[in-house]
Amino acid sequence: MKSKTIYLIRHGETDYNKQGIVQGSGIDSELNENGHSQAAAFYKRYANTPFDKVYTSALQRTHQSVANFIKDGIPHKILPGLNEISWGKTEGKKPNPVEDSFYWDVIKKWKSGETHLAMEGGESPEDVIRRQKIAFEHIINQDHEDLILVAMHGRAIRILLTLLTEIPVSEMDNFKHSNLCLYKLEYSYLTKRFKILEHNLTDHLALISA
Repeated sequence: MKSKTIYLIRHGETDYNKQGIVQGSGIDSELNENGHSQAAAFYKRYANTPFDKVYTSALQRTHQSVANFIKDGIPHKILPGLNEISWGKTEGKKPNPVEDSFYWDVIKKWKSGETHLAMEGGESPEDVIRRQKIAFEHIINQDHEDLILVAMHGRAIRILLTLLTEIPVSEMDNFKHSNLCLYKLEYSYLTKRFKILEHNLTDHLALISA
């Protein structure tokens, strides 16, 4: 095996996403009607892709986003290391500039390089990277899994992409994402490096109304 191809998706929409409420790893929300439609559209486009394995976080919104692939019999493994960042006391809230100034201040400091900082009661981006390293080392070390599908979360994907492309985690916001978007990645066993082949693809969502 010279390389591994990874289809990395963000989960479909939940009501928390729709309302701008922070979820994080502590909110195990379900997909809403639109989220299920997004998942169905992604499946319609990629149903014939010969995935060897499906990996998800431990949260049900990722499981629901790839449920049709799992029903097809593709092996599925849950890796909690792929969970969304913990937003601590902000989870379940819709942050506003007045009452949640600490939240916005931490996000601003992340961009300036203070990625060791965490939300109150939550995780820092550097905390997330530590567990993502373990999860992706597992994924990379699996033989006979040349093409895999990984379902994760928005902020976690941004953090992961900095890890995999070896850039500072403070640059995570350069990676755009939307619900049920797709990043295509390739890992070379020769160079031991990742390459992003496609960024934030959403063309499959046009199939929702098809």
